[in-house]
Amino acid sequence: MSWLKSLLSKVKEAILCLKPGRVTLPYPFRPHPPEEGFRGLPRVDVNRCIGCGGCANVCPARLIRVIDKDQCTRVLVFLYERCTYCGRCAEVCPENAIEMTGEFELSTDDVHDDLVGEYHIFMGPCERCGRCYEPPTPLDRLMQTGMRHDPIDRKWATSACEEGE
Repeated sequence: MSWLKSLLSKVKEAILCLKPGRVTLPYPFRPHPPEEGFRGLPRVDVNRCIGCGGCANVCPARLIRVIDKDQCTRVLVFLYERCTYCGRCAEVCPENAIEMTGEFELSTDDVHDDLVGEYHIFMGPCERCGRCYEPPTPLDRLMQTGMRHDPIDRKWATSACEEGE
């Protein structure tokens, strides 16, 4: 008789679970746009970026690499596979050149082509002496541009320099 009570309780539990209907979204078939203020993948507007490197200095995931190819060209390399969508890069950018988009689906088979953003910034040299202008704000004059060097830095620095030659 106890097995009948147990079976009956399981049937009641199954009915309770099936009664409310669907409670999740049919995600892959009908995607739901993210809410306002959602922080997704950061995007750089190259036309507004001054190449100060402040974004690389504050990135906790160390995904932003700053590579100086020559006196006038700076390359910002974003390794999006490491991004945690914290938004620090967008907060610290003095020119608002970085914005957090609503993109969050980053699944890919080709990580090196799809999850790497390479932005070439022209630094604006002086016409008389040929040197780049002195940065106007303390944020631009940070002592360390870029991040500490590790194997990932060397890999991206050598690939970016080889492409430019």
